[in-house]
This record gives sequence, C-alpha cells and structure tokens, in this order.
Amino acid sequence: MSPGLRSLTAREVLRASGSFGFEVVATRGSHAKLRRVSPGGERQILTVSLHKQLAPGAVRAIFRQAVRYISDEELRPWFFTD
Repeated sequence: MSPGLRSLTAREVLRASGSFGFEVVATRGSHAKLRRVSPGGERQILTVSLHKQLAPGAVRAIFRQAVRYISDEELRPWFFTD
C-alpha cells in the first residue's frame, strides 16, 4: 500500500519548511515566498499558498518543489502518512 498524502494547512507547511532552514522573505496576496541559501551560495526558493486548508494538488506541488532541495526521505514524513 502506498502512503497517502496528508491534509495540511499553510501553517504546517511553513513549520515543515522552517525546520529545513527556509524563511518567509515575501508575501503577496495569498502566497508566501520562502528562501534559504545553500552552503554553496545557491538561493533556494519555495512558494506556498497561505490558505487554512491546502488542496491536495497544492500540497503535492509544494512537495515537488521542495524535493529539488531536500531529500525525499527527509521530506516524506511531513507530507505523507505511513
């Protein structure tokens, strides 16, 4: 059985992203831009929708964005159930 996608709020996604070093650098409308700088000096950007309850497609899109910078094994517990 494959793990299921969690039902998340924007606050939970921001908390998860913050645990990996991302910080909110800008908000515009209902979206926040998060950024961290890698040890090599590369800027890493995530965009998160600021809704109380995120749609499953939005959660999946945020996960796909984050996997570019964070390993799947570290990120999966925040976004998927066992």
